Amino acid sequence: MYLLDTNILLWWFYSHPNLGSQAKDLIQDSENTIFVSAASVWEISIKMGKGNLAVPDNFTELLYDEGFTELNITHLHAMHVLELPLHHSDPFDRILISQALVENLTLVSTDNKFSLYTVKTFNGFL
Repeated sequence: MYLLDTNILLWWFYSHPNLGSQAKDLIQDSENTIFVSAASVWEISIKMGKGNLAVPDNFTELLYDEGFTELNITHLHAMHVLELPLHHSDPFDRILISQALVENLTLVSTDNKFSLYTVKTFNGFL
């Protein structure tokens, strides 16, 4: 089971050339459960509101169409952030790390700082 970092999610939708073929295969494999966090949708909506990002109006529908599984932020996820070392200051990344740890998910990302945590990762460049 895998959790997509926000940039990986966007790269997937925009067929970004930096998204590696192994990452594409992993996301496309119907045997894999692919989670998208509410934190990623929140981060995307903030960037949209600032005019820094454009996504289709039906973006959340597209998430379901792709077969992604929604991962809500729970109290346990939020409290687990307290246990994380301060290697990363981005609150969205910290909650994704927390969710991956609590739910025992592999975090698909290109962020090298994630390797400083005990979270399982898959490099999105591969």
